[in-house]
Amino acid sequence: MKSIVITGSSSGIGKATAKYFAEKGWKVAATMRTPEKETELGGLDNVSLYQLDVTDQASIDAARDQIISDFGTVDVVLNNAGYGLIGPFEAATDEQIRYQFDVNVFGLMGVTRAFLPHFRANKAGMYLNVSSIGGLITFPLISLYHSTKWAVEGYSESLAYELAELGISVKLIEPGGVATDFGGRSMVLAMDENLPEYNEMVGKFQQAMGNSGLGSSTAEFLAEGIFAATTDGKKQMRYIIGPDAEQTWAMRQQAGDDQFIAGMRQRMFG
Repeated sequence: MKSIVITGSSSGIGKATAKYFAEKGWKVAATMRTPEKETELGGLDNVSLYQLDVTDQASIDAARDQIISDFGTVDVVLNNAGYGLIGPFEAATDEQIRYQFDVNVFGLMGVTRAFLPHFRANKAGMYLNVSSIGGLITFPLISLYHSTKWAVEGYSESLAYELAELGISVKLIEPGGVATDFGGRSMVLAMDENLPEYNEMVGKFQQAMGNSGLGSSTAEFLAEGIFAATTDGKKQMRYIIGPDAEQTWAMRQQAGDDQFIAGMRQRMFG
């Protein structure tokens, strides 16, 4: 029976993917910061819960040791944990900026490094790193979130070269909008009342996003795409998942950088 470790399994894509892999007969290590609060996954066949905070390396290492002890072999690690900081860059505090990178970049790297000795010993293994269509293109007022996802893109692509020589693969998952709670507890708005110059811009952005007409995919749809990426046997790096992601990326490729950016500015701010 194949096994997968999933970070950020308490909600959204992580939870849906844990359920989907378990239904497909995989052993699933569903990790989260507070597993004692999880009331659904713990009752499912093939799913085991583990405490793991990607911002705490001791927590990562302890979870890894327990998972390997319980499972024997880990075949796949899905680096899914993440959140989004939006709003004007100038309004973000140092603490918010550091935490954005601690979760989305350094946490992902910490989990990756923790399982590398296990994968090296087995001369096999796969990392699936959840990026975003926002790792390929940008929207206004999301500079910090975008910067973490662009970092994940470059890190993953370069890492794939060296790990391929060891029998380990790296793939990128790039969803578009996802109908999860990412816009709720997993999304933070940075605003500062002392910076009123940005208020009109933020208002236009929120209105434009609401009227974009680009539909979000469900977490379950993403889970199916992640399973397909895991099991397709292809030496493929990137998996753009969701009609809005595919449409946006096609627009970027067809228009070119400068025209796409000009069009985005017009679309968002008029």
